[in-house]
Amino acid sequence: MKIQLLLWFSFFFVISHDFIIVESRMPHLRTNSLSSSSNSKTYLTQNAIWFNQTLDHFSPTDHSRFQQRFYEFLDYFKAPDGPIFLKICGEESCYGIPNDYTSVLAKKFGAAIVTLEHRYYGKSSPFDTLSTENLRYLSSKQALFDLAAFRQFYQDSLNKKLNRSKTDNPWFVFGVSYAGALSAWFRLKFPHSTCGSLASSAVVQAVYNFTDYDKQIGESAGPDCKSALQETTKLVEEKLASDKTAVKRLFGAALLKNDGDFLYFVADAAVTVFQYGNPDILCTPMVEAKKAGKNLLDTYASYVKDYYLGTFGVRVQTYDRQYLKRTVLSENSADRLWWFQVCTEVAYFQVAPVNDSIRSSKVDTRYHLDLCRNVFGEDVYPDVDGTNLYYGGTKLAGSKIVFTNGSQDPWRLASKQTSSPDMPSYIISCHNCGHGTDLRGCPQSPSRLEGDAKNCSSPDAVQKVREQIIQHIDLWLSECQDGGRNDN
Repeated sequence: MKIQLLLWFSFFFVISHDFIIVESRMPHLRTNSLSSSSNSKTYLTQNAIWFNQTLDHFSPTDHSRFQQRFYEFLDYFKAPDGPIFLKICGEESCYGIPNDYTSVLAKKFGAAIVTLEHRYYGKSSPFDTLSTENLRYLSSKQALFDLAAFRQFYQDSLNKKLNRSKTDNPWFVFGVSYAGALSAWFRLKFPHSTCGSLASSAVVQAVYNFTDYDKQIGESAGPDCKSALQETTKLVEEKLASDKTAVKRLFGAALLKNDGDFLYFVADAAVTVFQYGNPDILCTPMVEAKKAGKNLLDTYASYVKDYYLGTFGVRVQTYDRQYLKRTVLSENSADRLWWFQVCTEVAYFQVAPVNDSIRSSKVDTRYHLDLCRNVFGEDVYPDVDGTNLYYGGTKLAGSKIVFTNGSQDPWRLASKQTSSPDMPSYIISCHNCGHGTDLRGCPQSPSRLEGDAKNCSSPDAVQKVREQIIQHIDLWLSECQDGGRNDN
């Protein structure tokens, strides 16, 4: 167990940048994360600093601590009273502060940017082994308290550096996807700690059977591409029944012994292009092949091997339940960790609708529940109702939260898409507007420096929403700076 005592000199980590660790690559997480190569332009900083975090925020007697990694970028910070942008890092290793549109906003508002790695992910694991028992402290609720504790630690450290006390800079929170949900939930649960929140593609609604995900893929694909993908799914099922070894080899996925895991992999390979704003990479060759009477199975398999496994960099083993059972902590542990959160809190089971589905009907609720029990044990089950009761789902009773979504992103159907008083919601509509378009631009992989939107099919649509975001940030920061309490 990697629990460590709080060091007396931890306050000086922010000031002196001692114990810097620089990482070099970011792994792909197949559901929500962004795959991106690491270089000096992709990140504003990769200099890691460490904070000693409480292991269990809900225990009054257990004072165990673990080291949690974070980053800071101060180049645009207008000391001493400038805002602090807390950019939440989600379900992946956090190797630095990405140079996306947040950096443009920081420059505009004279803000510092800080990013905290999510507990258990990357280098921020309390344990050396990830047994189900050891994962009991992995939850969104604990993660929110991590953010609150870190926020106070960083503010106190800044005050010490500036030789002042009992002063709060205005804080604003950002996040995309699951981190977007954390951003909204942080404002909801700790309104006194932040002036507002940007919840980009924020999956705030836990969903048991997420059939709308598949339906949105069909809409985003359009009738011709959708038809080609549906026909391909039937061909895969037929080939799986007659010669499963051959079809798995065709897709470069021979190691997936479980047929359900293979069918999930086949379905997931298609949805990625719509989620991350690259639809033509898949749809153009598939539609052309169908019109020309070519073998759709071969065409799709080529896409999977060349793009999904090649360019996009997905590892087949992340779909293998035997691999997900591995409890030894490694740089690839994010797959097991995210599945644990899926299987205990949020589900998001991407199952086939009863009618007109693209993915195989064998990717159903039973498949997901069997995977959860097989990997983590019989007692593991997603408490979707409890999660939505605790946070409110899409009816969360928050304030000063901006929700944004891309029109082609299937995850938007688990987000808040309807504006309500003090919680505006915007849809960015274009052909390749996907997950986190407002902060990442189009497409989202590879990453676009400063979230450049020129590759979006409608840059004006992106810019219009960004202008709305700026207005909200400006207003809410002003209300904090003018003496209003953060929880107004």
